[in-house]
Amino acid sequence: MARINFDLQQLQAFVAVAERGSFRAAADEIHLSSPALSRRIERLESILGAKLFNRTTRDVKLTPLGRTFLERARAALDDLEAAMLGISDIAGSRIGRVTVACVPSAALHFLPSVVSSFSDKFPKIRIRLMDEAAGQVVASVLAGECDFGIAFMGNQVPGVDFLPIHDDEFVLAMPRGHAMAKRRSVAWADLTDEKLIAVARSSGNRQLLDDALARAGCNPSYRFEVSHIATLLGMVEAGLGMAAVPRLALPANHPTLVGVSLRQPAVSRQLGLTTLHGATLSAPSQVFYEHLRTALQAKKKLKARA
Repeated sequence: MARINFDLQQLQAFVAVAERGSFRAAADEIHLSSPALSRRIERLESILGAKLFNRTTRDVKLTPLGRTFLERARAALDDLEAAMLGISDIAGSRIGRVTVACVPSAALHFLPSVVSSFSDKFPKIRIRLMDEAAGQVVASVLAGECDFGIAFMGNQVPGVDFLPIHDDEFVLAMPRGHAMAKRRSVAWADLTDEKLIAVARSSGNRQLLDDALARAGCNPSYRFEVSHIATLLGMVEAGLGMAAVPRLALPANHPTLVGVSLRQPAVSRQLGLTTLHGATLSAPSQVFYEHLRTALQAKKKLKARA
């Protein structure tokens, strides 16, 4: 077996540059001069016999080999930290790292508050979120790139277990000053003369909506189509029309938009925890999942009281 000649400081320097995307920012983070940091990276690349970064005057990007090495370097640093802090802390779920792949609506509007409350309780468990489309979430689970995923398509993929954790209904997003904004619900039949905006047919949300509406005999006409829900909401804010979106994608405290429940038919997506079939979550991952499930249940109770 070849001897490993690089040291801990070189690994820390590499991870800092990779995560910050900047030699200067990384040098500030680890309290090192920029020239000294560059020497550590150059020494590491020399030892590995591979280039880890592509550098220009504007930015720093990982090479394909650099991306592969990053995951291994992170794991090595995590293992070393765990060894120093003690195996009992790992068994007690007090330290470790959890990587979660999740659909963007959950990553943007719900998970930040969950991660914040979890970090207050378990400050030594690091959380890494990968916001991806539903199909990519499942792909990340299958590839072992994350501990578990949060998506709404996992139950359709062989080799993946899907545990439902939340029913996310579709609501009609509209400006707060719209004539329908104060209704408790709106029927799809009431939208015949309204300007509607939709995400593209390639979107999992669009496919779910189209299937449900087709079964109900509804065929809405869309004035505009976009690729992402964030763009869609921006167009609604601009007064270009209304749009059906998952409730999680529209914060309750949005300054200019409101979401009204859609009926006849009511459509919802079932968010779930996706894991490799037969896999067992690590202790920190299991603790984070339980915290996530509890937070979603609390959110559901608050909604019922509203």
